[in-house]
Amino acid sequence: MSTTTDAAPRASRSPAPRRAPLGRWIGIGLSVLALLVVVLGTKVVPQGQETELAEGPASFDKATFGAENFPAVQEAIAERAVPAPELAEAIAADPEQAAEEHGVEASGQTIYATTFAGTVEEGEDGLYEVAVDDMPEGVSVRIQTGPAINGTELRDATGQFDFSQFTNQIEFQDAGAALNEEMKRQVLEPVDVEDLEGETVTVTGAFTLINPEGWLVTPSALEVS
Repeated sequence: MSTTTDAAPRASRSPAPRRAPLGRWIGIGLSVLALLVVVLGTKVVPQGQETELAEGPASFDKATFGAENFPAVQEAIAERAVPAPELAEAIAADPEQAAEEHGVEASGQTIYATTFAGTVEEGEDGLYEVAVDDMPEGVSVRIQTGPAINGTELRDATGQFDFSQFTNQIEFQDAGAALNEEMKRQVLEPVDVEDLEGETVTVTGAFTLINPEGWLVTPSALEVS
């Protein structure tokens, strides 16, 4: 008699779930992030402002700045100008008081506006000393007539311009250079600056007080008589 033993049926196994590749999830995440950037970065523009935004902020133009602003700078310096003998005495008597009453602070230095008349003496490289009437003894005054006009006195003498009004330091420097160039065109070109020696001049301008006994004035107005 034979006994037949049936093998127990094997339990069936469900296939293991397949995991999405890691790269797929990264791709999905990046897509969602890109969508958020687009949505959050979209700006609703009110009707009528499309052109203004498209044009963007006005760019600084050196030539335009000088031509547009020099007349106002010239007028402001004339209004602030203190006769040179009076200013020299005030500086000698009390430098701090003189700076407070007559000066403008710029980059840690004091800029003064002044006016004077005198006889042009010997000059070199566009720098002329002027024998100013009634000037205190020991104080010399020179004017610069180019061709290179150095410094930013015209920009700084009135207090109308500061760094915050410009995009960067380059534009701020260009503003000073633009005013110097416009001054050359309007003030110096009509004058024979190469033959000033012996002439009587009336000058209004500005200077940085580096040496109280030696002024280098950038003219904002110059007349020969």
